[in-house]
Amino acid sequence: MTDDFQLRAYCYLDRMQPQYAAFVGSITQGDLPIEGMASLYVEMAPGNWVFRVVDAAVKSTSARPGAQIVERQYGMFELHSMSQEDVIQAGEVVLRELGVDISARKKPSIASMQIITNVSPYQSQLLNRFNRGMMLVPGQSMLVLECEPAAYINLAANEAEKAANVNLMHITGVGVFGRLWMAGTEADILAARDAAVTAIESVDGQA
Repeated sequence: MTDDFQLRAYCYLDRMQPQYAAFVGSITQGDLPIEGMASLYVEMAPGNWVFRVVDAAVKSTSARPGAQIVERQYGMFELHSMSQEDVIQAGEVVLRELGVDISARKKPSIASMQIITNVSPYQSQLLNRFNRGMMLVPGQSMLVLECEPAAYINLAANEAEKAANVNLMHITGVGVFGRLWMAGTEADILAARDAAVTAIESVDGQA
């Protein structure tokens, strides 16, 4: 392993929620995930290490790759399976191939967070042009959350959906920052925010 290598994210989801799985399935270019599957997101720099570790993980386990992205700065991939044991084992293969421990991952942080109440019809129509998930209905409240590293936004979204009756509008989990949009009643959005923040803050790692 080179001195400049960084394990930016090692993000495990125990059970994909219905909206989250549906959204990921609408954007993935690999094997399609479904509700109930376990999932693992790994982000690293330099990005080219992705090719080697994905190859090792899928040859050694029954986990299947849903995403494999190499950008200029970072590389990211996602693996999933109906078996949590398969995904955990795939993660162990990845760490072994990289020659690092899970404790080497970067601790995530919240970059920004906003709640917009009683969204106007004009803004909801504008935002709906960019949605791949549920539509934003005028009068709803909306949560906008950004975190770094980007891959951890998937954990935040999945845990928020577990905690509250919210509509998942949009997730971006690639790049410098991950971004999440959710909508619902003000009470549900507050519960979703608390769950998302707790999920991010519960991940340990390097500062």
